[in-house]
Amino acid sequence: MTVQIRPLDDGELARPTDDEAGFGALTTARGNLPLETLDVRATVTGLTARTVLSQGFRNPHDEPIEATYVFPLPDRAAVTGMRMEAADRVVEAELAERQAARERYDAAIEAGQRASIAEEERPDVFTMRVGNILPGEHVTVRLAMAGPLPYADGAGTYRFPLVVAPRYIPGNPLPGSSVGDGAALDTDAVPDASRITPPVLLPGFPNPVRLTIDVDVDPAGLPLTDVRSSLHTVDWDGRHARVVAGERVDRDFILRLGYAEEHAAATALTVVPGPDPTDAPEYGSGTFRLTVLPPADAVPPRPRDVVLVLDRSGSMAGWKMVAARRAAARIIDTLTDADRFAVLLFDHELSRPQGLSEGLAPATDRHRFRAVEELARADARGGTEMLAPLVEATRLLTDASRDRVVVLVTDGQVGNEDQIVAAMTDPLRGLRLHAVGIDRAVNAGFLNRLAILGGGRCELVESEDRLDEAMASIHRRIGSPVVSRLRLEPDGVEPVPDTIAPTRLPDLFPGTPLVVSGRYRGAPEGALVLRGIRPDGEPWQARIPARISDEPTAAVLWARDHLRDLEDGYAASRPGATEDRIVATSLRFGVLCRFTAFVAVDSRVVTEGGTPHRITQPVELPSGWQPPAPPQHFAAAPRMASFAKHRAMPMADAGAAPSYGQVLAGMPAPAAPGGPAAPPPPVAEMLAELDEEADVPPPPDPREQVGAQVSEELRRLREARPASAGERLALLSDLGTRLAVLLAGVPEPGPLADLVPRLRACDSDQPPTGGDLETLWQETLDALAAFVGQPDGEPPAELDPQAGPTAGDAGPRRRFWTRR
Repeated sequence: MTVQIRPLDDGELARPTDDEAGFGALTTARGNLPLETLDVRATVTGLTARTVLSQGFRNPHDEPIEATYVFPLPDRAAVTGMRMEAADRVVEAELAERQAARERYDAAIEAGQRASIAEEERPDVFTMRVGNILPGEHVTVRLAMAGPLPYADGAGTYRFPLVVAPRYIPGNPLPGSSVGDGAALDTDAVPDASRITPPVLLPGFPNPVRLTIDVDVDPAGLPLTDVRSSLHTVDWDGRHARVVAGERVDRDFILRLGYAEEHAAATALTVVPGPDPTDAPEYGSGTFRLTVLPPADAVPPRPRDVVLVLDRSGSMAGWKMVAARRAAARIIDTLTDADRFAVLLFDHELSRPQGLSEGLAPATDRHRFRAVEELARADARGGTEMLAPLVEATRLLTDASRDRVVVLVTDGQVGNEDQIVAAMTDPLRGLRLHAVGIDRAVNAGFLNRLAILGGGRCELVESEDRLDEAMASIHRRIGSPVVSRLRLEPDGVEPVPDTIAPTRLPDLFPGTPLVVSGRYRGAPEGALVLRGIRPDGEPWQARIPARISDEPTAAVLWARDHLRDLEDGYAASRPGATEDRIVATSLRFGVLCRFTAFVAVDSRVVTEGGTPHRITQPVELPSGWQPPAPPQHFAAAPRMASFAKHRAMPMADAGAAPSYGQVLAGMPAPAAPGGPAAPPPPVAEMLAELDEEADVPPPPDPREQVGAQVSEELRRLREARPASAGERLALLSDLGTRLAVLLAGVPEPGPLADLVPRLRACDSDQPPTGGDLETLWQETLDALAAFVGQPDGEPPAELDPQAGPTAGDAGPRRRFWTRR
């Protein structure tokens, strides 16, 4: 059965904790939280980091549990191993195709074996499940990973994210049960929304997790000049950084390592011979990694067309909105009279500064001042409908004789990343997109995906203090590149086609080296030639000779970048980016991806089997965030957007815009402050008019929406007729929990509502037995069948949990988007 963990109310927060429960575990009326410790041990060598993340789970209940934890990892890191440790047992995990790994995990849990599984939901969002943790038992799961340190302007950055922030989920709810236990419903735009939206702890909750972060720094001969941690307090002794005790898991850990710029990076081609390639000739003989510094001589830049896209949604409230306004204003100030620009502000609707044309405006002093003046009044509100402004931005950039640039300023907290990547793959060809991520728990994985797709750069800003430093880098990135239209040519080293990562080579910008990896054929000797075009139209080239290396992480770092390109190509239906190829690459190089999973199964049987209590670990609200509204899906998105447009107000009245929570809940905007509220028209009349104007379908009947779920519950019970009494009790109790939520918004639910307390009593100290249990079982079948108009003897329509419905560009649900 599922144990629901909701945020604590004020009364529960006032209760004393149990000193014997273990540090970081809280005793409440609903029991303790299973995640007890997070331990990050990293070794930085030059510009490469190897990290081991240890997650410690403890079962504070009196029966076995299954703990689920949704957590982030660095999006550029390659996860290469997993180990489960419990009592005197150590089990090394195996990497397998995701569905096969799930089946093995589920079979082990059913058989009473201890097991764990790690799955990737996004490049930087993962799910860990640990099942059959015995009462009072500690289980530790360790993940090993390796990744490069991004380097720019003389500094390498080690970033380790610690919390998955709430994400805006667009689209209409899908029928049937959710594929995960998260706070959001699955939608046609985000079919796995319930797998990336863990429940959020109430602000003020005492620190539930003990955090330890240790980073050993070996400069590897590079002159280390400065070490800074921007969001956590650390002790530094010259080689070792350690986070002080008591820090919370509510923001990214960021350690910046300053190097003498002339020594930290250099143009080089390193080749790492691989093992005998005869078993997989398509991958070549070894791995190469090319690093190229931009030329130092300046060339006059070309005129630019720049579209600035600013996120003003509700998640940007507070310091993030202030920082975003400052960043946008300073970007506009860098434009010259030879440039043209447009500014798009978006939340659940799209707006432009008043007084500027609908297209691109010349970047005169007057136009720049008007845009900055409007930006100063922008405030956070509404939902994060990001796709429409990005499409509009690319539509404005049509003049191929000028540098065409999109600058996106956002926290990136959306759930429909795949939908956006798929839709923007073609429009971004020939353009550059730079992303400026502003947050202490930024969605770096998505913003890096967009920047790579757009051949640009991603700059992350975690605080207002960091903004001024970051803006110098941002200005250089937005300016014209010193070399563009790059291509690689062999000169002895022969790259394997379709293995270069990133697929689209970015342009060369001042202060940032170009890093390209790939696989090669033949002997590890010769050179590569990089060719491009200078801003004045003159050709440029660099010949980089090969240098043999024995770097052990070269192959897995390439594999991670290559898998990310293949996954984005798969989302965009690019030829060659097939699921089979992704799985084969992942298994060949031992690197986790979205189509594979690490699974560890202990051969020892520790319980009697069956279904353990399931607990989904809540996560902290990210630092600097305002408490969100209760999590709801955005089923009212088309209607709300139409309503907002119907009742649009000038930007000067932005304070009357709906709040983030109101938009999530599908509520209309309040009246403008300072004046009497106009009497609203009849709701039915207004909605009918809006539906006709916006051409959106009317909202579905609540009974119809719930009916699909009830049909699924009926099917499950029918299939479980031969189950034992204990299994029936667990099924009925779990059903009672779900029905209580499902029927909350249904008028006149009938006998089903009367059954809920009786079903939930199946988990009490005095559950029904014998004939009473059989009677309750049959009454439940009859009530479910009556609700959906399906006699108990009539078989339900076949449901395919693998396929699911399709809508728009969302495509069918993938195989791994299935519920347990």
